[in-house]
Formats: sequence, structure tokens, C-alpha cells
Amino acid sequence: MCGRSALRRWGACQGCTAATASSRALRRWGTCQGRSATAAGTTASSFAKGVTSTTASRAASRRYAAIGTATSSPEATSGRGRRSAGPGGIWLMSAARDQARTEIAFCEAVLAKGGLNVLSETFAGVTDIAAWEHYPPGEVFDPASNAQWFYHCHPAEKGSAEHGHFHCFLRPEGPEGPIHHLCAVGVDAHGRLVRLFTVNQWVVGDDWADADTTIALLAQFDMQMPRPSYLVNRWLTAVLVAYEDEIAALVRQRDAVIAAHQPPEGVAAREDRALEVTSELLLGR
Repeated sequence: MCGRSALRRWGACQGCTAATASSRALRRWGTCQGRSATAAGTTASSFAKGVTSTTASRAASRRYAAIGTATSSPEATSGRGRRSAGPGGIWLMSAARDQARTEIAFCEAVLAKGGLNVLSETFAGVTDIAAWEHYPPGEVFDPASNAQWFYHCHPAEKGSAEHGHFHCFLRPEGPEGPIHHLCAVGVDAHGRLVRLFTVNQWVVGDDWADADTTIALLAQFDMQMPRPSYLVNRWLTAVLVAYEDEIAALVRQRDAVIAAHQPPEGVAAREDRALEVTSELLLGR
């Protein structure tokens, strides 16, 4: 139900023919296929470089335990929700970001050992990849945290490093309640981070929430679902933890850009098709 509701709101999905979009998307996706076992092994090996096999195994086990531990609340798993203004609170938030970066690297390394990445897992079972379509089909919703996401790509653009992006949402009142867009996470054809960005309301057709309201929801985004892959869900959660401060700044910039925008007469700023991306941060980690 939640996936269908979000699909109805997705105004930007119109006007793209399946044949053209699919062929373009498949050309871009081609670089994601056929990764050799050697390349995957090299990626995984570099993650553990300089560590003995026994130590690396124990470290990986601890990291995986941290990712997979069942808890009674999203905050307990992600280390988020701690907003003390004192030095201790700052240290905790810094530690959470460091742990999140470790989880990002760990998830990527485990997938790479099998010749996979976050995109190949997101597209698992999909035969034709079409621009504008939401993946995985039906989107992903976590009923414990009310977090939701989908991935989609645009028609191929020459010279663009970005294959597509994960749109991240939160439904604070549950699957039938309002849906708020938090940010989008752009990746290349190998699933590597390219940028973070926000969009105007018409792009996703969500229920509008101002910057303060949206930023307060960031800490609740916690995906612990098996579909399409538990590692993909933990990876995406970790990205929002690691870059929470940057995303908050982007959301504030979004509101400032929309407030300053001068749309044509009779058109609301949040509905002006001339304003799509409202803020972005390029990543080169």
C-alpha cells in the first residue's frame, strides 16, 4: 500500500517510453555487469589490507554484529537520536558518524566479495531496467521505523557519472500517513557514492515539511529489512548517519532556494518545473 501511494505521488515518472528508457538505462547499467571475481576479491582484500587474517575475521564479525543486532528502537542500532549539546553529546555524534562510515565500507566489501554491489542487489531479479521506474518493485518500507526508499535512474546523459539515486522518505504516522522526502543519494554504475541532494516538492510529490521538521526526521531513518538485501538497507541507513549534518545543511539550503525562487505568475515556487534540484553536495570519498 505504501509503495502504491508513493507511486501515485511520483509526478516525474510520466512521459518516458519503456523501450527507449530501458535501452538507455541498460547501456548505463552495462558497466555494473560482469565484474570479475578477481576485481571483487581485490576490493575485499584492500578493505582488510594490513590486518592478519585472524584479526580481520574477528573485526569483520564485530562489525557485522553491530550491523545486525536486533534492538527495540532505531536509535539503539544506528547510534542516532543523541542530541546532547555538551562535549559528551558531540563525541557520541562523532562516534556514530565514524561507525556509520565503517558500516558503509563493510557492506560494500562483503558485497564485492561476491562480485556484487548495492545496485546489483537493488536490481536483483529485474530483467529490464527502465528509466523512471522505481526499484525494487513496490519500493521498500520498514514498519518499525516508518522509513521508505526507492531507487530510480534517468535516461542516460553523456558524460554523467551518476547512474541514478536512492530517494529516502519517512512516514512518521505510519504507512497510511503523510510521507516526507529527506534526501536523495546519487551513485555511479558501481553503486559508489556520487552526491547527496534535495529536490523541489513537485519532483516527488510528497507532503511538504519545512527544514526544521524534515531535519528532525533524519534520525528516524533506519532500514532493517531483508528486501532487496539487508546489506543494501544497512548501507543506505549508514549513509544518512555518516552525512546527517551535511544533509541537514542541504535541507536548509533547499528551503532558502525555494523561498528566493521567482516562478512564473500563477505558479507556486514548489510546483515550478524550472526548479528541480534545490541543493546538492558532491562526494569524493
